[in-house]
Amino acid sequence: MIKILKYGEVKNEEIFARVEPKTDVSGIVADIIYDVRKNGDSALYKYCEKFDGAKLSSLLVSKEEIEEAISLVEPKFLEILKKAEANIRKFHEKQKRDGFIIKEENGVIMGQKITPVDRAGLYVPGGTAAYPSTVLMDSVPAKIAGVEELVMVTPPNKDGKINPVILAAAYIGGVDKIFKVGGAQAVAALAYGTESIPKVDKIVGPGNAFVAEAKKQVFGTVSIDMIAGPSEILIVSDGKSNPAHIAADLLSQAEHDKLASAVLVTDSMDLAKAVSEEIEKQIPLLKRAEIARESIDENGKIIVADDIMTVIDISNEIAPEHLELCLDNPFDYLDKIRHAGSIFMGRNCPEALGDYMAGPNHTLPTSGTAKFSSPLSVDDFVKKTQYTYYTKEALSDIARDVEFFANKEGLTAHAKSAVIRIEE
Repeated sequence: MIKILKYGEVKNEEIFARVEPKTDVSGIVADIIYDVRKNGDSALYKYCEKFDGAKLSSLLVSKEEIEEAISLVEPKFLEILKKAEANIRKFHEKQKRDGFIIKEENGVIMGQKITPVDRAGLYVPGGTAAYPSTVLMDSVPAKIAGVEELVMVTPPNKDGKINPVILAAAYIGGVDKIFKVGGAQAVAALAYGTESIPKVDKIVGPGNAFVAEAKKQVFGTVSIDMIAGPSEILIVSDGKSNPAHIAADLLSQAEHDKLASAVLVTDSMDLAKAVSEEIEKQIPLLKRAEIARESIDENGKIIVADDIMTVIDISNEIAPEHLELCLDNPFDYLDKIRHAGSIFMGRNCPEALGDYMAGPNHTLPTSGTAKFSSPLSVDDFVKKTQYTYYTKEALSDIARDVEFFANKEGLTAHAKSAVIRIEE
């Protein structure tokens, strides 16, 4: 049963405790990465057979396989995928940014240009669930940014096939190449390249502990989006919300993973008790009841505070991945929210809208990193390059200042490079 904690009556360590993975996989992942760097495709085939139970003749998903997958997907779901893609595209198109140029009267020109990365890698999980939504959320911003080649990796099933809905979403999202490989070995292949899989400049997408650790270890060789932790939802609510709605929203994250975190923060003890009862009614009805049960029992909590402003302070300290403001006038509180990955406003905006159809990205900072990082966006797939131009006259105006500054740092060659041109 979910814990109910009264803020101020229990230690803050219990209020703000976070879910931490209990297993250190860094050594295993380091060995896998070394193997893939050394042995390339042969290591990938080996791990595919070992971990996925599939003997493959090719890592690349063929055009015929993609066409077959699309034919197997319900037409209605294909239309829903296209609608979701359009919503995601509409939102992310607004994130495109232009470079700028500054021209001074003395001939100085400064500017910044925006360039997409040449090639990006998209990791899509397999395992207990298929997430075509992740394919769209990660591929659409990349394509809007102008990434020339988008490479997707995802583990196959024992028959060596990819879930048709994943391939359909990849087609709709504009993915260029798809490979049948998952886990840390897939991240290593994207980071260093193999005979089949090209090296990429950036890797995005969520995965299990092995994938997260692999992304951490290859960072620096390539860029990554973030290190994703367990899924999180925090709901801010007063006593007016329907307890059944709140319980359903909490369970929408609890069913993701046994390590997922579902938290309600409220100023109403009556609501807290009612939501706890509703959770117990709803869990047995879920397809993933066992996962939701462990998540709620181990990591779920309801925090009761004296007033809504204290509730919001608690939310800001937790800095959740998903935040629901289940209040009558949520926009009155929006500016008071400093730390959250994505905010869902009002009593009719369940977090699941953001997972699938609304448009804002669902690849979000977890584990409190919303205090300093942002959702996946078009910005993740571009880099900014600055440039400077000076005429000889403009250099003459400032060279002595550069010389003085450089000498203060003891860098006499710096100083000389500035004044040598005006002393000629």
